[in-house]
Amino acid sequence: MGQKLVIVESPAKAKTIKKYLGANYIVEASMGHVRDLPKSQLGVDIESGYAPKYITIRGKGELLDKLKKAAKKSDQIFLATDPDREGEAISWHLANILKIDGNATCRIEFNEVTKNAIKNAIKNPRKINENLVNAQQARRILDRLVGYEISPILWKKVKWGLSAGRVQSVALKMICDREKEIEKFEPKEYWTVECLLKKHGKKETLQVKLFSKNGKKIEIENEQQCNDIISQLENGEFKVKSIKKSKKTKNPLPPFTTSTLQQDANKKLNFPTRKTMSIAQQLYEGIEVKGRGFVGLITYMRTDSVRVSEEAQKDTRDFIKNTYGEEYVPKEIRNYKGKKNIQDAHEAIRPTYTALSPAELSESLSNDQLKLYRLIWERFVASQMASCILNATVIEIENGQYILKANGSIVDFEGFMKIYDYTLEEEENATNIPKVEEGDILDKNKIDGKQHFTQPPARFTEASLVKTLEENGIGRPSTYAPIISTLLGRKYVEKLKKIISPTELGNIVNNIMCEHFKSIVDVEFTADMENKLDRVEEGTEKWQKIVNDFFEPLKEVIDIAEKEINKVTIEDKVSDVKCEKCGKMMVIKHGRFGDFLACPGYPECKNTKAIVEEIDAKCPKCGGQVVAKRSKKGNKFFGCSNYPNCDFVSWFEPVDKSCPNCGSYMVKKYSKTKGEYILCSNNECKYEEKIESDKSVEKK
Repeated sequence: MGQKLVIVESPAKAKTIKKYLGANYIVEASMGHVRDLPKSQLGVDIESGYAPKYITIRGKGELLDKLKKAAKKSDQIFLATDPDREGEAISWHLANILKIDGNATCRIEFNEVTKNAIKNAIKNPRKINENLVNAQQARRILDRLVGYEISPILWKKVKWGLSAGRVQSVALKMICDREKEIEKFEPKEYWTVECLLKKHGKKETLQVKLFSKNGKKIEIENEQQCNDIISQLENGEFKVKSIKKSKKTKNPLPPFTTSTLQQDANKKLNFPTRKTMSIAQQLYEGIEVKGRGFVGLITYMRTDSVRVSEEAQKDTRDFIKNTYGEEYVPKEIRNYKGKKNIQDAHEAIRPTYTALSPAELSESLSNDQLKLYRLIWERFVASQMASCILNATVIEIENGQYILKANGSIVDFEGFMKIYDYTLEEEENATNIPKVEEGDILDKNKIDGKQHFTQPPARFTEASLVKTLEENGIGRPSTYAPIISTLLGRKYVEKLKKIISPTELGNIVNNIMCEHFKSIVDVEFTADMENKLDRVEEGTEKWQKIVNDFFEPLKEVIDIAEKEINKVTIEDKVSDVKCEKCGKMMVIKHGRFGDFLACPGYPECKNTKAIVEEIDAKCPKCGGQVVAKRSKKGNKFFGCSNYPNCDFVSWFEPVDKSCPNCGSYMVKKYSKTKGEYILCSNNECKYEEKIESDKSVEKK
């Protein structure tokens, strides 16, 4: 047998695949895209049917020479790029560069990097799917036309370096619109009444909430109404009207899609969407596992499907039975229905080998990789487990014309909740139910009226923004992370403790887009464009027609906008730091690697300096002041103000306290289970103290 060449996208994936193939297979990596539109020009020939002008990406020449040499020596070439539009386009570019016949069955794809999946893919190669390539090409050209035609207007009228994007502009509008809703919101007062009751002579109390009056749900608008009701309740008699007991079934959630994984990782692990996708890519392509070599640990991470293969379901049911017991296996195999209009090209995100539990991988994965793998593994295994059974109780208490209620539930059979817990809204409001019987008269222990105000809509987090984009059909699984990263990178929005809000610059750009490019920021228009791209993929629509229908009216709007948009001046924010060279108050500038201070006297005075945030701690090396800084990639870290004379550095915030066990400095940390705590910086020590809300600490 002659040599066979397999081309994948990444070196990690190449290592994983290589171990499953014989010695006559050469596996090389393209390192992602090899050709793209040029950065220095539009790169789209509008007059020739929007023909793209592709060029070799800078720095890829040597790599392509290597691939060409390997291709010449090979009897057969397999293009094994990722199984999506982007991957199909990369394979198409490679086929063109390597001069592979257009009808050749050279394309292989697999949803998981496992031995069976690779072998089956090799046995069943296919031709490159031109429809998939055209759908990707149409998206790329549409985005290029918007970016390169509208962005220069923003440079002229607002500020150099800004950008407009076909999808990012819609996301920005959503964020700005939410901010306007919050600003306009007028809180409305309302009150609730809660009673603490108990059976005569008993210590156990029953907490009940006022529910209705004369059979209608009650709404209390002010304190006077609340006091009147409390007065009537105090003069009345609390009688147990009814006790309803039932068994409730709580079903597991479906396995993750790209969107739900990004949402859960953001909420539970505090991972930004880009970090989630980067780590998921590593887990998919393969990690070196002790005793196993390189192993692909999860299925493809860009998917909107909740479908699971029959083989994976069978293996998982066997695992559940052997690990937890037969009662944890549902009688019928669980299949989940996806949302309408999904591509369903791949399975849901799941572990490739269910038997590889997070505990078994703890020594092979980094801390963040293990966290994300555990999240995926637990969600998937739980999705194939038996339901949780709850014994639910609802007690109605009658007092004159009022009805008060108490809800409670006890787990009868934990089912899937043995490994994956989630709480429903009604369970959050549940209370412990003491033993009472119908007709019992209960003593009043306490009656409280509580004032509340309606709350404005919450600002977006990365999780809620991804959810909203998906619900509105904006973008696709592969685009959510880049959208958010671009908005943050352009300083259109800022993120503080997970909360995303628009900046002054973001509002200015959004106002221009809303006033002059209404179709670009229209949610329904953008969602419809996604549907049209799906039709290109299906082969029912020509990509050139879609691009033309979009661009022809846009050209007219661009010409008008260039004339009508007035120049906008954004004043730099003045700091409280005086320039030591000329005495002017320095201003805050935005740079590639974050904010910095600059003298407003430029170009006469070119003084700049980093923005320093002092921390309430002394340097453990020299006693200098600890300050917060930013790395070149924008990551926050802590160092000594005496740098470069002192080289102290820490990724975690130091506190002004030494470890009582070993004397090392201590740092602040936070986890969802522990809350905020301080930990010894010496990894071998492990000493920690929990920070309580009153600043007291609990030693461990």
